[in-house]
Amino acid sequence: MNIKQVTSGFAVADQVTAGDLATLKQLGYKALICNRPDGETDGQPAAEALAAEARSQGFAWEWIPISSGNFTDEAITDFDAALKRHQEPVLAFCRTGTRSITLWALSQAARQPAEVLLQQAAAAGYDLSVHAGRMAERLSS
Repeated sequence: MNIKQVTSGFAVADQVTAGDLATLKQLGYKALICNRPDGETDGQPAAEALAAEARSQGFAWEWIPISSGNFTDEAITDFDAALKRHQEPVLAFCRTGTRSITLWALSQAARQPAEVLLQQAAAAGYDLSVHAGRMAERLSS
């Protein structure tokens, strides 16, 4: 598991497993958002099984599965609501972290300029420039 801090209260990671939960607890994470659809790759833990284990260890859990590149307005709204609903720090994860940080940036774009979000993503190692136009549209709407 490779965690990349985005803000003081939000980070993204690649696939989380049940074996990672104790580490995440020690690091202080309160909520987990899984952005992987089930069955994306062989050996990937099922979201429901991981959710049950996470909840048993005291984590809040959200499952907002995103097929690669399919960032619907509904998913963005759901992600934003999940961030508002749960105590920080929050960790979102998918196969590489890219879908999670993209959802985060799009969910924040109604309140922050695209340039700021692109810089935060870049500092975490992600190039979201392909989404700059959509971010700018969300700020102006």
